[in-house]
Amino acid sequence: MDEHWDNLDALRAPLLAWYDAHRRVLPWREEPSPYRTWVSEIMLQQTRVGAVLAYYARFLAELPDARALAAVSEERLYKLWQGLGYYSRAKNLHRAAQVVVSEYGGELPRTMDALRALPGVGDYTASAIASINYGLPEPAVDGNLLRVASRVCGCAEDVTDARTRRRFREHMAASIDRARPGAWNQAMMDLGATVCLPNGAPLCAECPARAFCTAYREGLTGVLPVRAPKKKRRAEERTVFLLLRGGKVAVRRRGDTGLLARLTEFPNAAGSLDEPSALVTLAQWGVKPTSLTPCGTAKHIFTHIEWQMKGYVAEVTGDNAEFQWVDATEFEQLAIPTAFKKYAAQAKNLLNIPPPNKG
Repeated sequence: MDEHWDNLDALRAPLLAWYDAHRRVLPWREEPSPYRTWVSEIMLQQTRVGAVLAYYARFLAELPDARALAAVSEERLYKLWQGLGYYSRAKNLHRAAQVVVSEYGGELPRTMDALRALPGVGDYTASAIASINYGLPEPAVDGNLLRVASRVCGCAEDVTDARTRRRFREHMAASIDRARPGAWNQAMMDLGATVCLPNGAPLCAECPARAFCTAYREGLTGVLPVRAPKKKRRAEERTVFLLLRGGKVAVRRRGDTGLLARLTEFPNAAGSLDEPSALVTLAQWGVKPTSLTPCGTAKHIFTHIEWQMKGYVAEVTGDNAEFQWVDATEFEQLAIPTAFKKYAAQAKNLLNIPPPNKG
């Protein structure tokens, strides 16, 4: 298949005209600022726009600028992030905000090198901020842009390969609209998200690139982009304990590194423990159950790991130095990861916390 990178040049004018007529109305676009763009792009990593909107509004209402973000407590930050997952994004936002305050007076830096040096900010996020807010001609190359460009230009190389992505970026940098680089990036994002779809048939009849799109012309929209097969997700069994003592439930802080680092969790152990093994684990932790009841199974899928969980509720005596015993009020302030969602709901019932008022 021949590649037609000049199709990106041909796309420029019709793309921006299409964007001006069909752009998505999003809160970070309506009141643009480097900080708002940054927060939105970090939230949107691995997450759909529709799922982000409510989180973004709540986050910006409490943390409207880098100084507020830098000063917020870790636990409060995780509570604001609770449900979005991929908590390393929140941790890096926090660390980067502290750098922005200490080194840049609270305003995000204006160069690509300085932006990329911030924790959690890679080429894509730096390019989005630089183009949208500072007018720099930097293509923000994400899955949407790769899909659009591979189809329009007929590139059959694996878009998950770093070398291929660098080549795409070079071609897009040559074709980006110099007068409106931020609009060009957002137009490509919108085109990929709403027309040149990742799953299901693309809406070619509505696409501004249809007249010169290689994939459309050659019937290859179902083939492009080419992606290497994903690695099989590893399954991991865990047993979760809801330990009750004196009207309080036990939680603990995870370690400083690894999956869900520094987040609050229920005590849990590797493996799918039967009741005798569960009793041994509790004894090793230094607590003695006066009752032990199974409380169901749950599953949670991370990027590369799938947790298959079973749980127990136990009234206990004794203590463990790693445990924090929290009452209903304290529990409501914690950011329990979504992986433990089923068990968190049961803990709320055990602590007599009423369900949220949906009216």
